Amino acid sequence: VRGMMYYRKALELQAFLDNAKDDDLMKGYREIADMKESELMTECKAIADMKFTYVVSCQQYGIQKRSGDPCAHDILRLMTTYPSFRVAYIDEVEAPSQDRNKKTDKVYYSVLVKAAVTKSDDPGQSLDQVIYKIKLPGNAILGEGKPENQNHAIIFTRGECLQTIDMNQEHYMEEALKMRNLLEEFLEKHDGVRYPSILGVREHIFTGSVSSLAWFMSNQETSFVTIGQRVLANPLRVRFHYGHPDIFDRLFHLTRGGISKASKIINLSEDIFAGFNSTLREGNVTHHEYMQVGKGRDVGLNQISLFEAKIANGNGEQTLSRDIYRLGHRFDFFRMLSCYYTTIGFYFSTMITVWTVYAFLYGRLYLVLSGLDAALATGKRFVHNTPLQVALASESFVQLGFLMALPMMMEIGLERGFRTALSDFVLMQLQLASVFFTFSLGTKTHYYGRTLLHGGAEYRATGRGFVVFHAKFAENYRLYSRSHFVKGIELMILLVVYEIFGQTYRGAITYIFITVSMWFMVGTWLFAPFLFNPSGFEWQKIVDDWTDWNKWISNRGGIGVAPEKSWESWWDKEQGPLRHSGKRGTILEILLALRFFIYQYGLVYHLNITKQYNQSVLVYGFSWVVILVMLLVMKTVSVGRRRFSAEFQLVFRLIKGLIFITFISIIIILTAIAHMTVLDIFVCILAFMPTGWGLLLIAQAIKPVVEMVGLWGSVKALARGYEILMGLLLFTPIAFLAWFPFVSEFQTRMLFNQAFSRGLQISRILGGHKKDRATRNKE
Repeated sequence: VRGMMYYRKALELQAFLDNAKDDDLMKGYREIADMKESELMTECKAIADMKFTYVVSCQQYGIQKRSGDPCAHDILRLMTTYPSFRVAYIDEVEAPSQDRNKKTDKVYYSVLVKAAVTKSDDPGQSLDQVIYKIKLPGNAILGEGKPENQNHAIIFTRGECLQTIDMNQEHYMEEALKMRNLLEEFLEKHDGVRYPSILGVREHIFTGSVSSLAWFMSNQETSFVTIGQRVLANPLRVRFHYGHPDIFDRLFHLTRGGISKASKIINLSEDIFAGFNSTLREGNVTHHEYMQVGKGRDVGLNQISLFEAKIANGNGEQTLSRDIYRLGHRFDFFRMLSCYYTTIGFYFSTMITVWTVYAFLYGRLYLVLSGLDAALATGKRFVHNTPLQVALASESFVQLGFLMALPMMMEIGLERGFRTALSDFVLMQLQLASVFFTFSLGTKTHYYGRTLLHGGAEYRATGRGFVVFHAKFAENYRLYSRSHFVKGIELMILLVVYEIFGQTYRGAITYIFITVSMWFMVGTWLFAPFLFNPSGFEWQKIVDDWTDWNKWISNRGGIGVAPEKSWESWWDKEQGPLRHSGKRGTILEILLALRFFIYQYGLVYHLNITKQYNQSVLVYGFSWVVILVMLLVMKTVSVGRRRFSAEFQLVFRLIKGLIFITFISIIIILTAIAHMTVLDIFVCILAFMPTGWGLLLIAQAIKPVVEMVGLWGSVKALARGYEILMGLLLFTPIAFLAWFPFVSEFQTRMLFNQAFSRGLQISRILGGHKKDRATRNKE
């Protein structure tokens, strides 16, 4: 609010310089402003009030005011401090009902208020004064919250121009002085045909010094709002509205559908639809960089990932929208391609990139398990075919995250010199920028692909907090389990199988390019959330996280239990897209799950105990018998736990002990008679674990059928077992590294700024003193 109110100060100063006489100019603005009965300053303030009003749409203000919320008092203090400050909100009032069956009805009003003028000098004693109060036919918030909030408040704005400001933005006095010049751009035909309907301005990201992640996001956002939007506006002419401080031709947009669309789900990224709408109705969107507005970006990995998930979901819905369809049909060929690659095409290309990695690894898996890989390894034409090896190795480059940093280098080079750009680029790589951008690749792919497959995009609140805090292991698991961890483990199994049975490229440069880059992607997707987590390797935090994880994974779900409290509630929520998906989405989900059966089909023929039957179908059939027996054993243990664990604990323990002894006996017999090796046991795990996961995905896709058969409880128990195994696989390396104190120190110093590092050290010292006092009090 303070930053935006610089506009009024700038207008007063400019009005003073325009209207002041020579004597007043010699005295100076401050001296004239201090004079209480100055006609010149009264005139300047009147001009400023006539040209500028700041309307904040705070839809909860009426509820906060009635409940005595401190936020309402803060808003009232702001209105008192800044006379041009207005608050628009939706007031919900209970009125007597005209229906005999009801006593009261809820009546909704759209209200605009300002601070009432009082004689008291204390701002806390002020009251708000209603300027306009308009009765609504019902609740105005039906679609997405932000655009509905804008649409109800736009009627209270006036003038010819309207600037939209996000709540995480700031402004500066020197920039506010440029607004008068910027508004003159509306009078110039920038394309030679049409006047502008939206003026775009650049942003200054001021949160880059908090941590390395904040610095990466700051550079990425800076490159987008400068070199990116500059090219989009001219020569590509496909710049739209991106939720930034753009200035609208208010009269143009009021008569053409408003400044944002608010339909539920489809308009999740509501801002860009204003640009689509303006362009479709023969508007012209320009970009101007001589003025900038400050903006604070997300500073923690979880906040950044939630924001990128929201944007990816929004782009998925844009892909399905009629606006993109109409733009694609009405643009010329080159402008259509520009529009595609600068909106949904970026996310679609990212998804194709990740799919290419999957296709490459599954293709290699087929060559390895079918025996073709060994045959190719002995062929001279293949071994000495350098172009083919280079083409195969080029697949590895698609994951190199530093390619995402190239636009940043160009913009930093243009503004601060290419030597600075090169040094910043090297420093970013040392602070693991490649890890961050490779990780964000998975976020974009997962949420964009899931929206296309099942729909059901939803708004994800990031909090936009400035505080960097330690995220618990369970919180990270909930957020990244399906988007990164499951996919990372799948790629890891593919690479392990390739390492065990692969024959080609041993010792070659191409082999190193392929495997190292793939392993880098796997390690990034599995451990980046813990690497960028403050105090992620501090031993006491690890112990607390493990306790919290065990509590979360073992809690039973139910009606009203939040996903943050129970694994079952979270698991049910994760299946939400499947419930809303149609038949095509369900069939595609089942077809995609069939890929997990490839491991079992290929690996069972590579066991030492099945070499003499490597052509028999009975081997594959017997492997399914083994899986069914294992599932039956799990079902028996689940039933036994439910029936005997409370009253007949001895019986339940005897059953578990009998199953364990039987399992060990079978392994000993197979080792002695059939010559089964340790490698065979490991290969069986690699074969059967993906098969069980594939069965689990199919069961989730056809949940009504599974519930009808009565096996949903077994599916839930199997899913919990897989979640526990994945949690152990992720937690073990982190706990091992946390044993060494220097790992935590190195992480803090490398990834966070000096002030935050010192704050962490002080908090540890104070935390240690508190624990010492607590133990003394107990003694």
